[in-house]
Amino acid sequence: MHFRYELDDLPGWGALLLFGLQWLAVTIPPIIVIGRVVAGMQGHNVDPIFYLQELFVVIAVVLLVQVLWGHQLPLVVGPATVLLIGIISTFERGSATINGSLIIGGALLAILAGVGLFGHLKRLFTPRVIVVILMLIAFTLAPTILNLVTASEPVPASINLVFAVLFTLAIFLANGLLKGIWKSTLAIWSMLAGSLIYYLFFRSLGASVGHLATFAFPGWPAAEIGLPDPGALVAFLICFLALSINDLGSIQSVGTLLKAGGMEKRITRGVLTTGVGNVLAGFFGVIGPVNFSLSPGVIAATGVASRYALVPAAAGLMILAFSPLAIGLISSVPAPVIGAILIYIMTAQIAAALLMVMESRAAGSFDDGLIIGLPLMLGTVVAFLPPEIATQLPAGLRPIATNGFVVGVLAVLILEHLVYRRNSGQVMR
Repeated sequence: MHFRYELDDLPGWGALLLFGLQWLAVTIPPIIVIGRVVAGMQGHNVDPIFYLQELFVVIAVVLLVQVLWGHQLPLVVGPATVLLIGIISTFERGSATINGSLIIGGALLAILAGVGLFGHLKRLFTPRVIVVILMLIAFTLAPTILNLVTASEPVPASINLVFAVLFTLAIFLANGLLKGIWKSTLAIWSMLAGSLIYYLFFRSLGASVGHLATFAFPGWPAAEIGLPDPGALVAFLICFLALSINDLGSIQSVGTLLKAGGMEKRITRGVLTTGVGNVLAGFFGVIGPVNFSLSPGVIAATGVASRYALVPAAAGLMILAFSPLAIGLISSVPAPVIGAILIYIMTAQIAAALLMVMESRAAGSFDDGLIIGLPLMLGTVVAFLPPEIATQLPAGLRPIATNGFVVGVLAVLILEHLVYRRNSGQVMR
């Protein structure tokens, strides 16, 4: 795959700013969505905007360290959804227990990465495993995208769905017509144009952000920290196991796509930074970070693989952390607009996976197709698992068994290295 800017290329300042804005546009929605969910769980005890300010600080610091010292890859960092499951399962034990669990889990992850454990696991990621990881992200995000495009307040769900479909078609039309920098930064323009059109026809911002301060310090680590009981700690450690698989798969998938060298060191430093980032999150009292696997979709859609494009994005997150008004405005981007942009990015990610299948010849037989197909089916089914079914599972298994991405990754590893071991391909470097 040809890229306009390679991994270590430094674009000009104008292009760098635009690319950074696009990465910023991709990074912000998960922070807003997951951050609001966690803050909402704590009711009146936590101000959602204040919580988001602290979360923006943590994500900005971890993203900058990852790009400049950690894995040194163009990878989005965001709040880990798998930790949300751990927070829900231990919520009744209090925030001090949750924060303590985050610190312990993050520290253990950093220690294991520091001794080089995760670097040795690179051999598990054959071409078929990488292809499945790339496609799993798109498929397991389908429920989230569906919820976004069918949001029912205050606009009826049917109107939001129609708007999202039409706007998605408009994005792909623009992708086919635009060239150069305009095509590379299509996501940011889509967010701006989509929000403007949506608010023009369907709703107004009103006074929802009028009371917010333009500038305010986000606060500093002052969260309650307590020693978790064994049950809570075990639940979080299982979550961190799933998080490590997610983190490892994300780093390996982007490294493979870009044919980056020194992957063992990149994995070691990347997972170590994620662990330290979770320790930092525990001290701030916010949900911990993880490397997101949606980055290949952005890279494929823009043709820009430069890691330096994420430096302005990290700076933007830090600047936004000091403005409650800006965070309030950004969190007001309509859900259908975010959903349409995610459809565009995830479609590009599937296209990147299919290109990898052809380039690496990862699917040359019927058995190869089964190795790819079954994990995708399992991951998608688990992603759409009804909440009432998920709550019936043992609490210890829930963080893994209800995460479609983790189930799919475990399935492809078992099929590739145990069931069809004789057909396993070479590790992609």
